[in-house]
Amino acid sequence: MRVTDRRDRIVELLLEHQRLSVEELAQRLETSQETIRRDLTALHEQNRLRKYHGGAALPDSVGEGAFRLRMVEQLEAKRAIARRAAGLFAPGDTLFIDTGSTTIAFAGELAQRTGLTVITNAVGIAQLMTRGGGNQVFLLGGEHRHEAGENVGPMVLRQIAEFRPAHAVLTVGALLPQGPADFDVAEAEIARAMIAQAESVTLLADSTKFSRQALFPLCEMSRVTRLVTDKAPVGSLAAALDAAGVELVLAPGAH
Repeated sequence: MRVTDRRDRIVELLLEHQRLSVEELAQRLETSQETIRRDLTALHEQNRLRKYHGGAALPDSVGEGAFRLRMVEQLEAKRAIARRAAGLFAPGDTLFIDTGSTTIAFAGELAQRTGLTVITNAVGIAQLMTRGGGNQVFLLGGEHRHEAGENVGPMVLRQIAEFRPAHAVLTVGALLPQGPADFDVAEAEIARAMIAQAESVTLLADSTKFSRQALFPLCEMSRVTRLVTDKAPVGSLAAALDAAGVELVLAPGAH
């Protein structure tokens, strides 16, 4: 197993079990405890987990409840989407990144690059992007929601208006032929504000989002620049994406 694959598997196991010892991880991954300790140190430095004496747990920024469950759902597809999406950006790029399980995975990949400017309302994403000190990060402040590690509300919306980045990278609850939508009104407001200020809009959405309905629309499909996903859409959604000129980016190995 490659180092990156093993470390991804450690995070996946922690998402499932919340807390594991070095011994348990070594047994599950059929490797030495010393190797696991090195992996935990590296993952701790990336803020992908919280290392303690003899084991590891999820970082506090991952939160609890429904958001934790979203972190586990479609994990392999989300990791593939995150890796593919990170390759679309280069030093000098400026990005809004909103809160979501897929955008946290994206930030973990993006944090390996330098020279970026990121504006986000997600505490965990800000922490990931500041590791190594090679990127400039602005954390938008407002009402804090611990579960998802995000800041929302009017204060965040006012601060978004002070930025004009080249890109908005967003995760969505659903992708309909009419456009992307979300389940949470506060998160939808954040996404709409980011879309309004950015030149380009990149959506990160696994294929399960294609069959869902969500209450709060984010924008018309014509406002979306590209979609990074694990499987090519079909039917009316595929036709709507094509008519709107949305670039489709498929994640290798996920479709």
